[in-house]
Amino acid sequence: MNGRRFFFLFCLVVLATGCARGGTYALYLRYDPVKELSSLQQKLGPTMGLTPFKDNRPEKSLIGVYRPLGGKPYYFTSQPFPLEKAMWEAISQTLSQKGIKVVPRPEWGGDPDSLGNVETDSIMNLEIKQFWSEANASLFTPRILTRVSFVIHLGVKKEGRVFTRKVDLEKEMSFPIWEWDREQMARTVNQVLATVFDEFFSNPY
Repeated sequence: MNGRRFFFLFCLVVLATGCARGGTYALYLRYDPVKELSSLQQKLGPTMGLTPFKDNRPEKSLIGVYRPLGGKPYYFTSQPFPLEKAMWEAISQTLSQKGIKVVPRPEWGGDPDSLGNVETDSIMNLEIKQFWSEANASLFTPRILTRVSFVIHLGVKKEGRVFTRKVDLEKEMSFPIWEWDREQMARTVNQVLATVFDEFFSNPY
């Protein structure tokens, strides 16, 4: 009897997931470091200039999709919107929490000779090449595959150099179908961001 009840409940979950109407929803993006980043201020200095980030993806309005077993897919945008704003605010907030004063800066060409004219100790720009998270439902363990690609330009005045790093990461995670919700999608994406930027800020140059 317990087995029948489980099967009945399982079918209800599948039907509820498959009959969803879909639509477009926002995912709140944030960068919550897992590592301590204890030497961050020592490497970057007490002030950081952040220039406007650039989204160079062909399709800029969406960051992901969830395809249920039936019915229409769910599409996702970033919150805040657009994506480059969400990324800028996520990094700015974390740097501020780590004791670094963030100063919004205008466009910066990345020329090392220009560092002498920058009033902050360091300056950073980020290009978004790819940012996509895709989840496909299955009977037992749906999977979320997230791919990101960034180019990070970091100018450090005391070093007199501009460091450029290309970051590519692909991460797949699975979860029980009854745990699926939009928050699960957001948690997965934010875990990817933590992996990327923990690695970068742990060793920025």
